[in-house]
Amino acid sequence: MGDDSEWMKLPVDQKCEHKVWKARLSGYEEALKLFQMIPDEKSPEWGKYLGLIKKFVTDSNAVAQLKGLEAALAFVENAHVAGKTTGEVVSGVVTKVFNQPKARAKELGAEICLMYIEIEKAEVVQDELLKGLDNKNPKIVVACLETLRKALSEFGSKVVTLKPVVKILPKQFESREKAVREEAKLLAVEIFKWIRDSLRPPLQNINSVQLKELEEEWVKLPPSPPRQSRFLRSQQGLKAKLQQQQEAAAAVDPYELMEAAEILSKLPKDFYEKIEAKKWQERKEALEAVETLTKNPKLENGDYGDLVRALKKVVGKDTNVMLVSLAAKCLAALAAGLRKKFGTYAGQVAPTILEKFKEKKPQVVQALQEAMDAIFLTTTLQNLSEDVLAVMDNKNPSIKQQASLFLARSFRLCTQATLPKSVLKPLCAALIKQVNDSAPEVRDAAFEALGTAMKVVGEKAVNPFLADLDKLKLDKEGPRRGGQQGARASADGAGTAETSGGRSRSVFSPQAAAGGPAKKGKAAPAAGGKSKKSAAESKDFTETELAVEACEELAAAVLPASCLQQLDSANWKERLASMEEFQRAVETMDRAAMPCQALVRMLTKKPGLKETNFQVMQIKLHVVALVAQRGNFSRTSALLALDGLVDKVGDVKCGGNAKEALTAIGQACSLPWTAEQVVSTAFAQKNPKNQAEALNWLSTAIKEFGFSGINVKAFISNVKTALGATNPAIRTAAVTLLGVMFLYMGAPLRVFFEDEKPALLSQIDAEFEKVPPARLYSEGASRTGRGGQDIMDLLPRTDISDKISSDLVSKISDKNWKIRKEGLDEVAAIISEAKFITPSIGELSLALKGRLGDSNKILVQQTLSILQQLSTSMGPGLKQHVKALGIPVITVLGDSKPNVRAAALATLQMWVEQTGMKEWLEGEDLSEEMKRENPFLRQELLGWLAEKLPTLRAAPADLALCVPQLYACLEDRNGDVRKKAQDALPTFMMHLGYDKMNKATGKLKPASKDQVVAMLEKARAVMPAKPAAPAKPTVVVETGSTATQPAAAERWTVTTPPETAALTISSSSSSSSSSSQGAAAKKPAAKGQKEDEDKSGPIFTLVPNAKEQRIKEEKQLKILKWNFITPRDEYVEQLKTQMSSCFAKWLQDELFHFDFQRHVKAIGVMMERLESESEATIGCLDLILKWFTLRFFDTNTTVLMKVLEYLKLLFAMLNRENYHLTEYEASSFVPYLILKVGESKDVVRKDVRAILAMLCKVYPASKVFPFLMEGTKSKNSKQRAECLEELGCLIEGYGMNVCQPMPAKSLKEIAVHIGDRDTSVRNAALNTVVAVYNVCGDQVYKLIGNLSEKDMSMLEERIKRSAKKTQAAPPKQSAADRPQREQPSNPNATFLRKPAQEDPNKLNHARQNAQHGEPAHPSIPKEFQLDLDMIEMDQSGVCELPDLVQHKLDELLEPITIPEPKMRSVSPHFDDLHNNTASTINFVISQVASGDINTSIQALAQIDEVLRQDKAEVMSGHIDQFLIATLMQLRLIYSTHMADERLDKKDIITLYSCIIGNMLSLFSMDSLAKEASMGVLKDLMHGVIMLMLDGRIEDIEDGQQVIRSVNLLVIRVLENSDQTNVISALLVLLQDSLVTPVPGSPMLTELVMKCLWRMIRYLPENINTINLDRVLLDVHNFMKVFPKEKLKQLKSDVPHRTLKTLLHTLCRLTGAKILDHLSMIENRNESELEAHLRRSFKHSHLSGVKSEHGNDRGLRTDDRMSKAKVSDILSEIFKKIGSKENTKEGLTELYEYKQKYSDVDLEPFLKNTSQFFQSYVERGLRIIESEREGKPLRSMAELQTSIDCPRFESPGQTAAEMTPPSRPSPLQSVSGGEEEPPQRAAISSLLSPKPPVASSTDMLHSKLSQLKESRELYQQEHSAPSPTHGHARSASPAAANLDDLKKRLERIKSKRQ
Repeated sequence: MGDDSEWMKLPVDQKCEHKVWKARLSGYEEALKLFQMIPDEKSPEWGKYLGLIKKFVTDSNAVAQLKGLEAALAFVENAHVAGKTTGEVVSGVVTKVFNQPKARAKELGAEICLMYIEIEKAEVVQDELLKGLDNKNPKIVVACLETLRKALSEFGSKVVTLKPVVKILPKQFESREKAVREEAKLLAVEIFKWIRDSLRPPLQNINSVQLKELEEEWVKLPPSPPRQSRFLRSQQGLKAKLQQQQEAAAAVDPYELMEAAEILSKLPKDFYEKIEAKKWQERKEALEAVETLTKNPKLENGDYGDLVRALKKVVGKDTNVMLVSLAAKCLAALAAGLRKKFGTYAGQVAPTILEKFKEKKPQVVQALQEAMDAIFLTTTLQNLSEDVLAVMDNKNPSIKQQASLFLARSFRLCTQATLPKSVLKPLCAALIKQVNDSAPEVRDAAFEALGTAMKVVGEKAVNPFLADLDKLKLDKEGPRRGGQQGARASADGAGTAETSGGRSRSVFSPQAAAGGPAKKGKAAPAAGGKSKKSAAESKDFTETELAVEACEELAAAVLPASCLQQLDSANWKERLASMEEFQRAVETMDRAAMPCQALVRMLTKKPGLKETNFQVMQIKLHVVALVAQRGNFSRTSALLALDGLVDKVGDVKCGGNAKEALTAIGQACSLPWTAEQVVSTAFAQKNPKNQAEALNWLSTAIKEFGFSGINVKAFISNVKTALGATNPAIRTAAVTLLGVMFLYMGAPLRVFFEDEKPALLSQIDAEFEKVPPARLYSEGASRTGRGGQDIMDLLPRTDISDKISSDLVSKISDKNWKIRKEGLDEVAAIISEAKFITPSIGELSLALKGRLGDSNKILVQQTLSILQQLSTSMGPGLKQHVKALGIPVITVLGDSKPNVRAAALATLQMWVEQTGMKEWLEGEDLSEEMKRENPFLRQELLGWLAEKLPTLRAAPADLALCVPQLYACLEDRNGDVRKKAQDALPTFMMHLGYDKMNKATGKLKPASKDQVVAMLEKARAVMPAKPAAPAKPTVVVETGSTATQPAAAERWTVTTPPETAALTISSSSSSSSSSSQGAAAKKPAAKGQKEDEDKSGPIFTLVPNAKEQRIKEEKQLKILKWNFITPRDEYVEQLKTQMSSCFAKWLQDELFHFDFQRHVKAIGVMMERLESESEATIGCLDLILKWFTLRFFDTNTTVLMKVLEYLKLLFAMLNRENYHLTEYEASSFVPYLILKVGESKDVVRKDVRAILAMLCKVYPASKVFPFLMEGTKSKNSKQRAECLEELGCLIEGYGMNVCQPMPAKSLKEIAVHIGDRDTSVRNAALNTVVAVYNVCGDQVYKLIGNLSEKDMSMLEERIKRSAKKTQAAPPKQSAADRPQREQPSNPNATFLRKPAQEDPNKLNHARQNAQHGEPAHPSIPKEFQLDLDMIEMDQSGVCELPDLVQHKLDELLEPITIPEPKMRSVSPHFDDLHNNTASTINFVISQVASGDINTSIQALAQIDEVLRQDKAEVMSGHIDQFLIATLMQLRLIYSTHMADERLDKKDIITLYSCIIGNMLSLFSMDSLAKEASMGVLKDLMHGVIMLMLDGRIEDIEDGQQVIRSVNLLVIRVLENSDQTNVISALLVLLQDSLVTPVPGSPMLTELVMKCLWRMIRYLPENINTINLDRVLLDVHNFMKVFPKEKLKQLKSDVPHRTLKTLLHTLCRLTGAKILDHLSMIENRNESELEAHLRRSFKHSHLSGVKSEHGNDRGLRTDDRMSKAKVSDILSEIFKKIGSKENTKEGLTELYEYKQKYSDVDLEPFLKNTSQFFQSYVERGLRIIESEREGKPLRSMAELQTSIDCPRFESPGQTAAEMTPPSRPSPLQSVSGGEEEPPQRAAISSLLSPKPPVASSTDMLHSKLSQLKESRELYQQEHSAPSPTHGHARSASPAAANLDDLKKRLERIKSKRQ
């Protein structure tokens, strides 16, 4: 003890360091308290413990360590200096805490780490945790991983750096400890939430099983990204913002976003048999199938009645508890999946489940509880209360207990609004009974339910029901209601609750009373938060019932004290005076300050409404009416007064006042609710006078208020009770009430009383007959405009589908007509017994349909009678049977018997009354019926349509399908049919319009068309107007003979919504219009005032996310996409529907009115409100623009001009608001606006052009461009011209980038219009191309493609004219230097063209350059020619004459000395860079493979300089090295640069040009080319061929030029490389491509074989230089891999034939010596090479046939070939020469033929051709000859003929066998082009902005030689035109005329002189 007392005196910090663990424990405890009490985080007290915190967490004693961890956590959380201890403390936690066995220690350690992260020390903590992963103790590793996972989960990936974590993660998956691997898996899942697919690559190398498990877990993760849940100290603002976002996001119900699953059709076919099977296993199978289907979270609505009944039967009657549990689970899943749609079945299932709670098995009870809870969510407690109350008296305690627990759970989900007193009262009474139950579990459950109710609605609402509960039990209830005080106080909002002795009493302050005593539901607003009007209009206004003391306080605040004192005085005079004072106070009281509940409570204070003095009583009743009329009267207040009012309603003296009060309450609290309370209260009393007068009041009230919302079922039950009363006054009142109900319900009402006594029924019928037909339904019309339909929906209906058995259906379909009749009789009896039925009638519809075509007409009539029964019994649900049963009724109209037709027509009328006409007119059924050539059917049907169509406001678009049949009826042979068709014609036109019907006559024969058009004109004159919309309710039913009182009319206006009170007068009664007109005329001023008020509100409603929802629905194809040629009716209807939610009703009516003046008026209002409602306008912008597109199809100019005026204002506003059109808005508007640009009126076109200019300010011009391009395809020439002009404006204003998708494609389409027939279109196209020329110069010729001579001359002339007009203008900036263009300031301005700087005389030459593929760039002048242009254009006269004119023209043909090019980073003298040349070359070559494009280009430029100078020999020895570096760069471009979107493709083309240029130079030098080794050549050929096959190159500008250059490179490589190496490389490459196919492998193989064919062609010339031993070794290796059999198994036999051709050629050229060159083959038996050679040599020797080299087409002919054969061959060759596609091929074949048969005479074939064609053939043969003799190629023609691949023929094979694949390859198609690329400029020109000068002498010589040749061709062309004229022009290279060049030079000289 002494030791203890010693350390207990020490200060806290010393205790923490004490050697005794108890001392340390005490120190830690005190430190923890101290840390929690220090108020200032920067207090110096914290500094004392900085060095001790690590000891806190590393204490050796486990008990002390636990407390130390708590203290350390408090220190880190509160101390400002805690961050300094992060490293040491976390390290201690990792090593000394994470290895502890106690879970609490680990939790605290992890929390300390997370707290350090929260105070901004995340990096240090993460480093220490990652170090802990290297610990050998697996517990520490697991804890570190878990802490990292928690940190990431809470703080997110922005705080926790993921890169180091991901790096160490694969290692953790390799751990031997399962716990480590599992925690690593959890961490990987958490990381995946944050970075998704980025985690996959680092984990690809882990165990495949683990990876599969991870993939499965990743798939389960939700798609939405996770959110940070814990925040750093610096992120607290972000925390609040994120919480707001999460709360907002929580409001979205995921259920609404799910797709509903349809399960009824997926039920097993034998489900209903199995569910009733005797074997429980079969029943279980059926239930399991349902359980699987109901697992879908959302189910599609349908008829689940059968399924629910089957499950209910299992729950109620099955003896197997396992199946009961399974069925309950199915019911719960059904309820959860259907939600509110399950409510209709809730009443059927709930009693059975509650009864089944007698089961004691826990799993059954739990399943039943879940089922009841799920069912409760689908309905209301009020609907289930009867079922619950029924089982509360059950003898079984388990049932009572579970019923109470169900109520407790249900109460928790209720609010004050959904748990009214009327529901709570009987439930509390039943629960109070159970409080006294003998079973303790029942008592506890009852207490729990009562406590929960008190928590939800407050003590005041429940206390009145607990009056009989003794104090002990009440105290027991107290703890169960938990925190009810706070909940109640917040709910009341009027005071605080004080609890005393288990009872509570509310004390209200005056401020609370002033704020209003009542709140509306749970969404109670603050004081003044809602207007008086909204409070008055709410009919379900409820409030908490206040205590008597609270009511007295509230009443005392507004009433005089004397008044309250005398209310209960014994002297009636004092009471009378008090009530008079009370009345005056109420009359002067403000509505907001009137405490209605308190005032009513005072009125009911003893003696209350049982007042004996009638004078006082009359005033009391009048005051109740005043309070209800003038205050915010709630149902709570009404319930306080209703008992007394009903008690006095039969009083002789006070009955009138009582009825007045009841009417006022009905107005305040809604008549349906008030009437239900009054009637139930009256019939609960035994006073017949009160009952009769209550019914009389109700009759009057229904007339005044209307029938909307009345509970028909309840009222009919009460009326039946009244009809059975002994008192005649009650019966009379009931009959009178029925008469009023008949006014609204009509004939269906009588069905309920058909079982009454005949005398009573006749009395009811007499009352019904008093209702005039003209008044029937006029006051109670439903929303759909048909009397009784809404009421019919409320009627209780019976499901008769169970009674429609298969036996009954088979009876109806029996062969015996008597049995069929019996079946029909049974059906009629079933329907008659059921009275009102549901639409579900099983297979009855198909059976009845069959009987409509019965041969027995009596049965047909009986079937029609049953269908009439169905229409009455089924009501509106009949709609779903229109197609199945209704349309067949129309077929019966064609019956020959009049009585059958009359019955069918009557049936049709009854059905249409229930269904409306829409369902009948939709689809093709009606038109199909009209196609039947039955005169009876046609005349009856047309007569029926003529009667019904005029009554419709709108008809479906499918009505147009009947028009062709209608026209056929107009020419029918039957006169009655023709007459009926003529009568129906105006009614069709009324809905379809004259234009549409007139258009439909286009398919008629000419004679018929004239007659029908004449009839249409007549019908147009008598076309009826569409019926107007239903008028608003202003008529009130008269009571008796007196006129309606103003008060009643006011009530009607207030209580009846417009849509439910719309008046629809029956079309058959004409007298109703006059009566309603007179009534309506009473208050015209009020009506007009109402309309003005309607129009004064906002015209647009801003609905959040409405536009986004419309976009989403259109993308998902839920609605029609706004895309049409002419708008159809369904588009208009869809737009109306979409507008209804965000457009004012009156504005929508105006916008869709048939009168165009209404449109103008509506647009005017929209213009006025544009600025004030700009936000809402933008919200509805898509709908506004869509409506304007409809107006574009109107022909009224007034409306169109108004539309355009509004659009200009609209786009100006959008520009000011910085709003940009979405793709959805633009695509639904711009195409239709462009239609109007072709309008005939100039003023319209001008406005549309102005709008298009403004449109570019709110929508990218590059996206407007494609719409205009579409507009140029119109048939309207004005539209084409205007669109082209607008395209020119866009290019002028925004540059070439506006041309989308590709400038070349767009310009080609524009240039096509230069040849248009219309002058304005041609001019517009020319102007647009000139605009392009002004922007990009000569490149325009490349972009527009080939034009005809006429079009090209027009374009040149236009450009020339444009240049002359603007010659004096200063030169503009180049395209590259031009700044971003401003948009045209004036949208109406005409298209101002920019001046062109370049002389049109140079256009011809520029076009040649474009055709040659030279890149035209206006900022880089061309050598020699550009100088001429600059000089010629110079008008200043100041500059001196350049030296150029001093030379003679002939000197131009001599070589010109040009200075060496200056390189930016390269010395002109390569050897001066370094002393060691070899090392320099090695360095430069290494840079060729650089990943940086510019570095590579610079290195290639240096190599190019070396190759172009005389020092090319220094490259010797470095060829393989250079080629390998180049190949590496090619692979880098292919795999990396081409895929990089950030790189400019022009740079890539430049790099390609440099590479190909270098290799062309290299392989032009034989000595260097032959140094390339076989392996390098193989890789080189593979690389360049893959480059040709790269489709991405073709999509790039100048890509075709690159491919042409590659073709040329391939030829150089094949010609100049070592032939042995090339052949070997090709053989190895062919073998590789066949062994390991790659993408593009077939094309690669084909091109390799073509190269081999070319090498075979070279063999005769090179056979002596080829190392045959090496070649045959490679062939041997090839045949070893691909024996003959395997080679033949390939898809193509061409490789086999290629190999045979090679060996055959070698045998032919070397003879038997070929067998001496097999020395390098070690084992000749490994392949078939030797055998094949011997076979080929032997065959060749015996046949004596020698194949000639160079015969490309394998032409084989005998020397003795007949003349006819020769003629045929030459004719075929000349046909090829004359065709554009095969001309070069024909020339080659002709040359080969001449070589073979030198004596052949070509004169007969040439004598009939033109001189030009003959010279063309001769020149072509010369070019081929020079090429064959080894002369350099000069033109593309030479290249083309040299690259055609020959076809060889081996002995014994036909030409067909040796034909290669016919599909052209890139090598063929590109190299066989018509033009040769120009001479390649030095690479330095690509690097320098200066004009290229290197090799310009060669280029100049080449161009001048082309000029001479072109001049000769031009003269020949004009002197002797021929059929091949056009082709010759395109085939020959075009250039400027040499004479023109001379004249220009002379002209320059003369100007200078």
